[in-house]
Amino acid sequence: MQITSPAFVHEQVIPRKYSCQGEDINPPLEIKGIPEGTESLALIFDDPDVPEWVRKDRMWVHWVVYNIDPKTSKIEENSPPFGTTGKNSGGQEGYMGPCPPDREHRYFFKLYALDTRLELSAGATKEELLRAMEGHILGESQLMGRYVKS
Repeated sequence: MQITSPAFVHEQVIPRKYSCQGEDINPPLEIKGIPEGTESLALIFDDPDVPEWVRKDRMWVHWVVYNIDPKTSKIEENSPPFGTTGKNSGGQEGYMGPCPPDREHRYFFKLYALDTRLELSAGATKEELLRAMEGHILGESQLMGRYVKS
């Protein structure tokens, strides 16, 4: 399984347009090679480089979406995938673009293929999603981009 973006290359810079300094919209994403037997997809977009003075766990969750149709091959720019939206670290449902407070950070789009649809209401956190996915992951892939405020 593979997740890519026509807007940036894996491990390269995420364009400003998709950050808090730009339009703060999600970049386009493309999905390939979904495993047979997949009943739903889940997407987590997070930043593990947060300073401890911002969050003790040093992780900022920017986007959580689950129960995405497994036939999804594209997530259009500024268009959440068809699925259920969870809460980001800002306490909101929806996408929050990169917005590092101190230096360049790494941002990970993590895609999971699941053998079930999850019994989670809208607004679940990343932690709730990870617990619900346990024992149901058929495949996973990630796309990493970097961003620093200018």
